[in-house]
Amino acid sequence: EIASNDGYLLQYFKEKDIPCYGIEPTVSASEAAKRKGLDTIQEFFSAKIARALRERGRQADLVVANNVLAHVPNINDFLEGVAIILKKNGIATFEFPHVVHLIREHQFDTIYHEHYSYLSLTSLRYILEGAGLCLFDVQKIATHGGSLRVFVQLSDGGGQEVVAAVDQILNEEEKMGVSQKRFYLKYQERAEKTRDGFREFLLRAKEEGKTVVGYGAAAKGNTLLNFAGINTELLSYIVDQNPAKQGKFTPGSGIPIVTEDHLRINKPDYVIIFPWNLKREVMDLLGYITVWGGRFVIAVPEVDVL
Repeated sequence: EIASNDGYLLQYFKEKDIPCYGIEPTVSASEAAKRKGLDTIQEFFSAKIARALRERGRQADLVVANNVLAHVPNINDFLEGVAIILKKNGIATFEFPHVVHLIREHQFDTIYHEHYSYLSLTSLRYILEGAGLCLFDVQKIATHGGSLRVFVQLSDGGGQEVVAAVDQILNEEEKMGVSQKRFYLKYQERAEKTRDGFREFLLRAKEEGKTVVGYGAAAKGNTLLNFAGINTELLSYIVDQNPAKQGKFTPGSGIPIVTEDHLRINKPDYVIIFPWNLKREVMDLLGYITVWGGRFVIAVPEVDVL
């Protein structure tokens, strides 16, 4: 697995006695994986690393890289490395947010510094072909507000037949015009409309004497907060389950990050769910706010009081 993090996925392969290893550049995550007994290489994956692994006889039947394509600065080199490390009949699978959802559903809060690209299946197919890889299957999944899971093989190997879903999604993208400039026009305008609607909601709530707090001090929320120029005058605090964030402040907006206990004590009128892709999970977790009449709010693609 490339970008194997703390080995959460690989641990299940290990339980089944399937030989596996991870490639993870982060010190803390790779060390956590090693404590689980997982073979982990602490490096950024590249074609150079792939060649070294191939020379050591470490080619793979399956390469998994979930939600990492958008994060690599040189996607061509990355995918070349995947082709190098795959066995002749090997399969690689990737998951990534689908740019179609980002554009059509105004998911501008998923655009932030750690992402180098936002991919359609059309664009990825060209990049794969340049790396000597062939796309043979694709699935639509709900992760991150709408993602694609693709399956690829070596262009001169593999033997897997291309399934109908590939042409189906490519045709859908062609009809939408993802390769044309018009598909992306007015995106800024729509983002500003969302921002203004969010600010109007917070200002109206303040005028009415309502208390508004947030849930989830993640990248999505920080992008929206800074774009909208929100601070503690309109948002009292943000609850987050991660102890590493509690007691700190959101970057740029300076909003305190606190424990969930604050909800039960303060009984806010509105809780804004910033990680809207986890809306159902958060509402199940914090469902008790309805006892005092609390309401959940989603801000993207537009303000929706649930």
